[in-house]
Amino acid sequence: MKVSVHGLEFVYPSGVKALDGVDLEVESGSRLGIVGQNGAGKTTLVRHLNGIFQPTVGTVRIGDWETRGRDIADLAARVGYVFQNPDEQLFARTVAGDVSFGPRNLGVPPERIDELVNLSLERVGLAGEGQTHPYHLSLSERKRVALASVLAMNTPIVVLDEPTTGQDARGVAMIERIVRQLNEEGRTVIAITHDMDFCAENFDRVVVMAQGRILADGEPADVFANGEALDEARVEPPQLARLAIALGWTGTVLNVETFVNRLRDSERSR
Repeated sequence: MKVSVHGLEFVYPSGVKALDGVDLEVESGSRLGIVGQNGAGKTTLVRHLNGIFQPTVGTVRIGDWETRGRDIADLAARVGYVFQNPDEQLFARTVAGDVSFGPRNLGVPPERIDELVNLSLERVGLAGEGQTHPYHLSLSERKRVALASVLAMNTPIVVLDEPTTGQDARGVAMIERIVRQLNEEGRTVIAITHDMDFCAENFDRVVVMAQGRILADGEPADVFANGEALDEARVEPPQLARLAIALGWTGTVLNVETFVNRLRDSERSR
């Protein structure tokens, strides 16, 4: 299900212009990472996809629907949104209650809801926690409950807002696995992140934002080599890319496998 954003501007009631003429096309089944400093407009942009915000100027389309005038409940069937702060999303007295809320409101049969809840909790490493109160869990676990609640809805588009924040190495690896699985299922994954390593290694396309505008848009290797755009957005390249630059290597290195191969080649050439 394609996402189309054209000439999008958004002004908050305070008069602050958060988006300034954003154009963005996201093809179905793609993986898009959006990076930039706080205040760049990233969250404001993605909150237009499920109708939390409505355009001041411009249009946003999800498949054949224009979001303007659509209820959030309607758009929730197409766009699942995992908030950065899970406490903005969780409200039920049990984990299972939170995870079942979405599919129940989409009209999924009760017997199928139980299956979706169990499967989603297993995917995020919280099997057996269905009857636990969400606020008896740690922040990182509550973030995983919020993720499970979106996975249970089986939406064609999944939006992740800072998914790795507060997660340990095992939690990050789990999120990476889920991103791959969603991609293999043909679903679109859009993530806002300050974690450049996570972004470079798990997304096919990267958008850099600053001051409500898109400064760079392309494959990770190209975008993270665009020093001018990164400097303007105050974003640093991933760690391995910075290390490769310090070693005097040419080209952009974004993952461990590539780094090890380049290191091996440099050792052989000595």
